[in-house]
Order: sequence, then structure tokens, then C-alpha cells
Amino acid sequence: MMIGKKDDVLEILGESIKLGESREVNFSVARLHTTTSVEVPVIIERSKKPGPTVLITAGIHGDEVNGIEIVRQIIAKGINKPKKGTVISIPVINIFGFLHLNREFPDGRDLNRVFPGSVKGSLASRVAHKLIHEIIPHVDLILDYHTGSADRFNAPQIRIANGEPVLDELATTFGAPFVLYSKNLNKSFRNTCYKLGVPMLLFEGGKSFSFDVNVTNSGVNGAKRILHHLGMLNSKFKVSKPKKACVFISESKWLRAKYSGMFKASVSINAKVKKGDLIGNITDPYGKFNHFVKAENSGYIINVNEAPIVYQGDAVFHISTKLI
Repeated sequence: MMIGKKDDVLEILGESIKLGESREVNFSVARLHTTTSVEVPVIIERSKKPGPTVLITAGIHGDEVNGIEIVRQIIAKGINKPKKGTVISIPVINIFGFLHLNREFPDGRDLNRVFPGSVKGSLASRVAHKLIHEIIPHVDLILDYHTGSADRFNAPQIRIANGEPVLDELATTFGAPFVLYSKNLNKSFRNTCYKLGVPMLLFEGGKSFSFDVNVTNSGVNGAKRILHHLGMLNSKFKVSKPKKACVFISESKWLRAKYSGMFKASVSINAKVKKGDLIGNITDPYGKFNHFVKAENSGYIINVNEAPIVYQGDAVFHISTKLI
């Protein structure tokens, strides 16, 4: 795979960073309503040897702390210090949501639905605009870390668009248990970068406001494999092959609750089930009602709703329906 810009001096966010330099620069857009300055740290590590530029991001949604933890570990362990090229890390893009323990920006907007943004738009739109215009032009590849929203726990997975051989190769290299083909959503970070010709691997794993060691390890190990694949990983780090080959999923569906009540899954994430298998129960608080949730088709369980209470129509399981 041939990617890699060879700028001796990286001109980014008003800073000039030479090969071999390490720098933390600030991605600033607005202040809090108290006039307090809010800085989004951008950690840049450049090798003395030129090579690709990889952007590692998390926290587009302020409540997705497991993704933030993955990028934190990548930095804390020094994985982001390449033996060639440049690694740019932004652990928390939506610092406003992170401060308020909220998925959205203070303006109520989902950052991942306002790209490419506008310099005169809402707060979220301005952040999107600055990210796209001041950072993405320098980047060859993006690893963007997410988690499931609310109580929906995602199995570690890479999401890419179908029909992109370069992304297929990178997703296989990353080594998450699943690769889910999904369309690039309009006004998303991924779709905007796709239009700009910058490949992205979108990692999903875990759920909001929660840490999971297996998800974290999957995300960190995947980053190591990608950097190793590009010849960027420092030789002091060992790279292990995935325990199992990635399962590529071309189609999937949500299984929704037929009744409201107390919900308990009886199948674990990543499990392979057969049509008709018992995978959960919905009960009432009084011991009078017990509905058995059964798999409507054979496939892999790639998301489980861990909420104890569900309403009729709520998504309770995400299950694959077609593999490649």
C-alpha cells in the first residue's frame, strides 16, 4: 500500500513541526460561557525519517470514553512515536461533550452529523470545519475510535464501505473480530474524509460511559498492527496476530423488543447463534410474564442491549445476516 506524504516541515494549526520533533499543539475553537479557554490537545510525534501521516482520533461523541481510553493508552505506551512518518493523536475531539458527560455539543448537535462544517455555523459545525480544513489535508490514514451509544454494547469491529480494496486490506490487518460493511452516512466524519480521498478505519467497541479491557486491547493491538503494516511501529513493540480470522459481515439486522419490560440477554457478545436459539428474556416486575427472545436467523451477535429496562420496539440485539 503506497501512502505517505514527505513534508520535511509539517505546517499545522499555526505551528511548524520538523522531522524528529514532538509537539503538543492546541485545537481551539471557542471558550466556555464563563470565558474560560477550552483547549483540545493534539499530540504530534514525528520521526526523523519521512513516511506516512496517521491520524488517531476518539471522542467525537463526548460519552464514548472507551475510545478515548484506547487513544490514551496508545499515547501513554509510546505506540504513537513512529520509527518513520508522523502520528497525530486527538484523544478527545468533542471536549465540550466530554466535560459535560454528554454525547452532543452544548448546542445540541451531533458532531458526526455536521461535517464538513462551516466557519460561520454552530459550535459543532465550526469544530468540524477546522478539523477538516486544518488537520485532514496533512493526513494519509485515519483510525477513528467509537463505542456503542447508551447501553448498546458493540463487539469490537471495524466499519468500512464495501468495494474499497485498500480498506479491506487495512481492516484485515487491524484484526478486530468483525468487519462490518456499512454505508458512509451523510455529513459524517467518515463520509467527508472519503470524499477527500483519505481512508478511514472506524472502530466500534463497548458502550458509552464504560471501560472494557477486551475492547481496549482490541483497539490498541489493532493500531499496533496498522503501524507495523506501514513500517511505522517502533521495533520495541511486539505485534501479535489475531487469535481468529476477521469475520466480514455484508448484511446485518436489529432484533427489536416485541414487548416492554425487564430485559436480560442470555447470550454473550461475539457469539454465533442459530435460528430459533434462545438469546434473552423480557419479563414484568410481578412474575406474571416471561417472553423468550429467540434468534430470527443464524449469525453472529455483534451488539447486545445491556439496559435492564426496554420498551417495545427497542433494539436489543444486532445480528449478522450475510457473511463474505
